[in-house]
Amino acid sequence: MSGDSDAGVDSAAEEIEAAEALEELLEEVAAGLGLDVEVEVEEGDGVLRGRLRGEGVGLFIGRRGQTIDAVQHLAQRMVLREAPSPVRVIIDADGYRERRAESLRAEADDAAERAVRSGRSVELDAMPPSERRVVHEYLRERGDVETHSEGAEPERYLVISPVKE
Repeated sequence: MSGDSDAGVDSAAEEIEAAEALEELLEEVAAGLGLDVEVEVEEGDGVLRGRLRGEGVGLFIGRRGQTIDAVQHLAQRMVLREAPSPVRVIIDADGYRERRAESLRAEADDAAERAVRSGRSVELDAMPPSERRVVHEYLRERGDVETHSEGAEPERYLVISPVKE
């Protein structure tokens, strides 16, 4: 029995260690970019979330989210060294992730409508895995289209096809 409680303690200690490591990483990256931001880290539901708030976070986000995606990938590798880890790292800056998800859902709706109207598959532009996941999960509920990804990273893209009756 004591082995079970030790495992729980080890897991909790690893989560605290991971949260501290993530906070330190984000503070170092922000400082390296010369940003005056507040860094906040929270854990829950198998997700370790790092958030930055403040002036100039656009530099941290980067063009089309490339910098924030790279930092998120780096954080996943550095903070959670076990491969594969059941915990996901998500990095956000001033609500960028939700704004981007809203934009992706709108783009997905437009593409799904085109696919249903035309009876043909519609290809979206290449996007990172986290963004493809948003679209896959969002369109899964529609029922009139199906999705899959094609291509190789970093040019992997999503295809939306009408469901054949």
